[in-house]
Amino acid sequence: MKLYPSILNADFRQLETTVSKVLASGVDGLHLDVMDGHFVPNLSFGVEIIQSVRAFTDTFLDCHLMVTNPADYIQDLATAGVDSVTIHAEATSHTYSVIQSIHEHGMKAAVAVNPGTPVSIIRELLPIVDMVLVMTVNPGFGGQQFIPAMTAKIHELSMIRDAQKFNFEIEVDGGITPETAKQCLENGADCLVSGSYIFKATDIPAAVQSFNVEEAADH
Repeated sequence: MKLYPSILNADFRQLETTVSKVLASGVDGLHLDVMDGHFVPNLSFGVEIIQSVRAFTDTFLDCHLMVTNPADYIQDLATAGVDSVTIHAEATSHTYSVIQSIHEHGMKAAVAVNPGTPVSIIRELLPIVDMVLVMTVNPGFGGQQFIPAMTAKIHELSMIRDAQKFNFEIEVDGGITPETAKQCLENGADCLVSGSYIFKATDIPAAVQSFNVEEAADH
């Protein structure tokens, strides 16, 4: 299992200090939620913040684009040092070409699906993506409650992957705590995104370790 804390919930007044504490706790990378206020009703941060994060760490940067025109961001994200870019199936009718562009810029490519979006919508993309992100909350805001019914979607993707011998990872984002993480892992998830649970914790290292990251990976 890989754990990618979302910096959306970090204290941006002390970004380097807070994020460095999380990284020192043994996570696998950072999740970067970029929102444009159009695709989702919230604004987060842009390339400048990502560049500042890259300046103090060489960890894996997993960027989740919740934007209306994802193609417009690819070049800047590559320049900023992002390792993986996730676009939303609902955001553009040109998902295939955007994924190709992400790969051409030397980054891993992923596709995300909202709670109300069926797996069938992304079926043609599964052979070419490196990861599928299953949203277990409605995107746009941190701190929401996990939607249990989404575990069926995780399971469906896992079954397709096994049957077709595809290589994509399954990532889950939204309301992830050690309890909901267990449900996701049992249904075939590989990567977990957790924001509020980690960054709002009074003891960040203990919050990270409560996911039993090493034990889950060995299992």
